[in-house]
Amino acid sequence: MARVLIVDDEFGIAELLDAVLSDDGHAVATAANGRQGLARVAADPPDLIFLDFMMPVMDGPAMLAALAGDPGTRGIPVVLMSSMPEETVRERAGGHAAFLRKPFRLKQVRDLVAALAPRDE
Repeated sequence: MARVLIVDDEFGIAELLDAVLSDDGHAVATAANGRQGLARVAADPPDLIFLDFMMPVMDGPAMLAALAGDPGTRGIPVVLMSSMPEETVRERAGGHAAFLRKPFRLKQVRDLVAALAPRDE
């Protein structure tokens, strides 16, 4: 299964995604902001990142830019999450593989993992 990193300062969302994806058999790690997320990526690069747009310390666009600037991490697919419309988010952030509008359905999360993360049998 996939190694998934969830970067979100909203504890409830991070906890929910962690529980659902862990129950589905994925190895899940979490971080509360982009700086912590980059540290997690450096320690153990994930197969997929769910990244919140607005966070303290380092927001989603800054983390996306840092990932894109590193040849070792630019290929990791990122699902950018926000309660704002995708058009608004796109003005400040680019390079993500998919966009997930909050609130979301768990089926949307599972579909994105199936589409973007490698399948290890």
